[in-house]
Amino acid sequence: MANALFKVAEWISRIAYLNLLWVLFSFLGLVIFGFFPATVTMFVISRRWFRGETDLPVFKTFAKTFKQEFIKANSYGVMIVLIGLVGYAQLLFIDVNPDAQTLVFQISFYLFVLFTSLTLIYLFPVYVHYDLSFFNVFKQAFLIMLIHPLTTIGILISIGLTFWVMYYLPGLLFFFGGSFTVLLIMGMTYSTFLTIDEKAREQS
Repeated sequence: MANALFKVAEWISRIAYLNLLWVLFSFLGLVIFGFFPATVTMFVISRRWFRGETDLPVFKTFAKTFKQEFIKANSYGVMIVLIGLVGYAQLLFIDVNPDAQTLVFQISFYLFVLFTSLTLIYLFPVYVHYDLSFFNVFKQAFLIMLIHPLTTIGILISIGLTFWVMYYLPGLLFFFGGSFTVLLIMGMTYSTFLTIDEKAREQS
């Protein structure tokens, strides 16, 4: 019993420490340039934890990965921002153009937002798990999102429940908001990736 409680406390402290490093390194990059590399680094460390590398030096690994992924992670960040701007431009177009305020335009817009948002949930897990080119990461994330709807639904429910709890206990947000969310996403997607990889090996 005591050993189990120690393990729980150990993991709570690890997750909180990872979140603290995420906040720290985001600010070291002036947030604008630090957020995406720090987030990618959280996914890298989370994936390694799920692979059983629980004794890795967290700070050293975080700092090294943050530096290695700085340019590529920000490249994905720029693309994500551009996609967001396209969505915002579409919204403005619909708002000011009466001809666009039709059911077809509105459905098209909301489908764009839905599928883009769901694809972005898979983006960084795919990036840290597979060795793919820039645009193939987006393609693979989109395909996995479509082919594995149960994983997607599970992720959405888990994130929703997490932030519902944090809404009523806002103090948890600072210590676990980023890292716990990333662990949820990485845990579910990693399990799906293993299934995909196993099927690929069987077919090869």
